[in-house]
Amino acid sequence: MGRIRARLLDTGPIVVLAVIAAVGSFTHISNLANRHGQHGWQSWAVAVCIDLMCVMAARELQRDKRTGRRRHGPLSWPALVLTSGIVLTLAANLATAHPSVWGWITAATPAVAFLVAVSMLERRASHRSTSSHAPGPMDDEQPGPAEAVAAVEVPQLDPAPLTAPGPAESAAVESGPSPALLAYARRLADDHHATHQRPITGDLLATRMHVSPDLAADLLTHLRKEPVA
Repeated sequence: MGRIRARLLDTGPIVVLAVIAAVGSFTHISNLANRHGQHGWQSWAVAVCIDLMCVMAARELQRDKRTGRRRHGPLSWPALVLTSGIVLTLAANLATAHPSVWGWITAATPAVAFLVAVSMLERRASHRSTSSHAPGPMDDEQPGPAEAVAAVEVPQLDPAPLTAPGPAESAAVESGPSPALLAYARRLADDHHATHQRPITGDLLATRMHVSPDLAADLLTHLRKEPVA
């Protein structure tokens, strides 16, 4: 309840001022439109269009302040729309005022009051945007991207070689390659020679057979010693 009460006390005067200014400008604009041929609901529609245009432009300015949107040029589109709406309101107020200095001053008061209310709301929106982007006391202690990556533990791989000989390869090294391995190596070597028109290398044979380079070299040695059919 305390927060709601503080919010009402904070924004209440500005809202009341904006409503009074809108009602005053609505009366002046509708009277001017009625005087120049826009009768009945048409005069009200002209006044509502101008007032809602100002309100919409003011809200868009506040949204730009909150989101930190950068404008391209000296004046943003919402600011231009708001300025045009206030100029139209001020012109209607002066046109329907009593032709005297005080008549013009009092007639221009609603438009000026609305402009003041909008500037107050825009100032608050700008202050909230600056506060939300202000660095906190703990921002300096947050790790950067490189530190965050360095802090991740990398699992250690097994240092054993990927081409360590298995039981079959160990037996082949001790007693010579088995006939099955020789037949498989011979078929791979023949297929490679038929496809590429050149002998297969030891590294490629080791990769194709998934064996160690030493065993592949031994197999190639036995294949080269075989008599040509």
